[in-house]
Amino acid sequence: MRRALALLAVLALAGCSDRASGTQPVAAPPAVPVIAAEAVRKDIPLDVAVIGTVQALTNVGMKAQVSGQVVKVHFNEGQDVTAGQLLFTIDPRPFEATVAQAEANVGRDTAQMRQAEAALAQRRAEVQQAMANLERDQAQLENARVQERRYKTLVEKELVAREQYDQFRTNLSALEATVSADRAAVENAKAAALAGQAGVENARAVIRADEAMVETARLNLGYTTIRAPMQGRTGNLMLQAGNVVKANDDNPMVVIAQVHPIYVSFAVPQQHLAAIKQYQAAGALAVRATPTGAPKPARGRLTFVNNTVDSTTGTIQLKGTFDNAENTLWPGQYVEVVLTLTTEAAVVVPSQAIQPGQQGPYVFVVKPDLTVQPQPVEVGRRLATETIVLKGLAAGERVITDGQLRLVPGSRVEIKPPKAS
Repeated sequence: MRRALALLAVLALAGCSDRASGTQPVAAPPAVPVIAAEAVRKDIPLDVAVIGTVQALTNVGMKAQVSGQVVKVHFNEGQDVTAGQLLFTIDPRPFEATVAQAEANVGRDTAQMRQAEAALAQRRAEVQQAMANLERDQAQLENARVQERRYKTLVEKELVAREQYDQFRTNLSALEATVSADRAAVENAKAAALAGQAGVENARAVIRADEAMVETARLNLGYTTIRAPMQGRTGNLMLQAGNVVKANDDNPMVVIAQVHPIYVSFAVPQQHLAAIKQYQAAGALAVRATPTGAPKPARGRLTFVNNTVDSTTGTIQLKGTFDNAENTLWPGQYVEVVLTLTTEAAVVVPSQAIQPGQQGPYVFVVKPDLTVQPQPVEVGRRLATETIVLKGLAAGERVITDGQLRLVPGSRVEIKPPKAS
């Protein structure tokens, strides 16, 4: 009981002392004005950014394949042309004359071949006639031999006069001579027929040579009109109408660059090669190319990976193909190239929310009661204005992006709207 009374007395004395000194209870500090942002989860592209150069898909130097005078140029330099479009006309008159002469030679030699064929037919008929004469005279010879043998027997028996036998003997000799002459005539006729056949074959060979000359002349005549082999854009015109060109001259008449589609060539460090091959195996990789001053990038796809790493630079050459429908890319340009390997979901925060600390990076997290607490985080890649948070933060949590210097653990904050940029 005495202890309780003593405690009350002490408390009474303390209260009197406070009132006597005029001390008031300490007020809570004011809230710190800060700017905050939410951590968000979104798909983040895994990009490789480098500088590249634009290359025409194909460059073709147009050269004349025949010599002659250019009589007309059918385009303006720098103009877009389509495949098959007429570009130049070389004077066709000399080539038309050559075609006409070659065709006339075909007609002349065809007529000579017809004559040779007619002569061959006659020689073959002569062979048939000679063979018929031979067969006729051989039959008469056989009959004369039979008669000669019979009358020889009769003469030996003195049944007929020798004069009769001599007549049959003379007739037999004459027929033998005739048959020999017939055989020679057959051989001569066959030789003449063979010569006629050779003449016909020679005439046909001459006609084939003439027809080849006609085809060559027509081909050269066709070369007097020069057409674009592909769609593209023309460069500097190296000659005008009236100039004389030589066949296959070293200097092209004009160069056509194919720009739809078009290449962008770039090189990336070799350490990216394994990832490029891995992600390319799953599908085409997207490439963006932005020339200086362009309002938006051109979009294409990766179409070429070189088969050798450049040992002097440690890089691998790649090419992207772009439709270039809006002519955003131009051969020879330097462009900013971004190769997207894949996209991955990640939590990101504005980069200014990440604070360095003795134990590593951290962020100030705003609690529901508007007090803050430092939160250690593991950060990943830094993007343009954001940083990926690998661990330590969940999507939806609010972090301080401005005003961290005035904060301590447990500080109460007042969230201000972001400053207008």
